[in-house]
Amino acid sequence: MRLLLIEDDQSVADFISRGLRENGFQVNHVDDGQEGQLVASRGGYDVLVVDRMLPNVDGLSIIRSLRDAGDQTPVLILSALGEVDDRVKGLRAGGDDYLVKPFSFVELQARIEAMLRRQEMSSNSPETQLQVGDLVMDLLTQQVCRAGDVLNLQPREYKLLEYLMKNAGQVVTRSMLLENVWGYHFDPQTNVIDVHISRLRQKLDKGFEKSLLKTVRGEGYTLDDSC
Repeated sequence: MRLLLIEDDQSVADFISRGLRENGFQVNHVDDGQEGQLVASRGGYDVLVVDRMLPNVDGLSIIRSLRDAGDQTPVLILSALGEVDDRVKGLRAGGDDYLVKPFSFVELQARIEAMLRRQEMSSNSPETQLQVGDLVMDLLTQQVCRAGDVLNLQPREYKLLEYLMKNAGQVVTRSMLLENVWGYHFDPQTNVIDVHISRLRQKLDKGFEKSLLKTVRGEGYTLDDSC
């Protein structure tokens, strides 16, 4: 998996590059916006990680130029600017995801993996069903069943479960859920996630020997069919 990292902070670049290489990525690092734009425009990468504030050419300009040229390579934006307006500008410029500094490596990796999965799914024929173990979600009828029993989910619970199923087996953080299920509208300290996770867990796992929805302490949540 080839990844282009455009980041002018050498310590951050070293931190990201080392971790990704240990996880099987081929990482090419560029520390200048103008050079990064040139390298990115040549193509050949599976994913881009682009800092927003760069010398010579800023990260959002790089992304806009790629999108204008028809390049749909997934892009994760890194930035110290974390207000809602900043994130919206990044996504509207063509970014696929936005991660605020400082961040943990496990979240960076999870977001990259999620982008790559979405890219793979969009390149294949549209899927109409998600399945994790004996849990099945029909995306056309929006019906969810476990072991053949229909689960009565509220709209937000359905959207939360859909996101977890699309990222099954992977840890999703609270901020990922806030952004992808609630759309940045809630303070990260709110208990809205805890409330909905608790309700969803009751509907998914109550009465079953195997629990699917698991809490990963200090990191987030995962939907997993393993023991």
